Amino acid sequence: MKMNYFVVGTNDMDASTAFYNALFAQSGLQMMSASGRMTYWLGEDFAFATAIPFDTKPATNGNGTMVGFCVGSAEEVERMHALAVKLGGACEGAPNQRGIKFSAYVRDLDGNKLCLSD
Repeated sequence: MKMNYFVVGTNDMDASTAFYNALFAQSGLQMMSASGRMTYWLGEDFAFATAIPFDTKPATNGNGTMVGFCVGSAEEVERMHALAVKLGGACEGAPNQRGIKFSAYVRDLDGNKLCLSD
């Protein structure tokens, strides 16, 4: 398993984009705005994003923050999602095809949001 991407929440996309553009200016990362609520910085085998939380509540140290893991296959997404729920995690999105990725969402015991994708 390897880290796939990381997302942090923001309440001001313009200010957040300006901050991370400046911070990453010499990193070689390429900025891409996927939508009005999310901006990515992409590198080889790495993606970082800032986003206005999907649920429209204010971004905090957890709301809008998500860690994504590339687990290798749709079968592994399903297995790990089921295991996380069995271990006491909460389902935040059942395994399903989402765009080009097969993924599932779960919150751990502390409420941290994880994405598992193929």
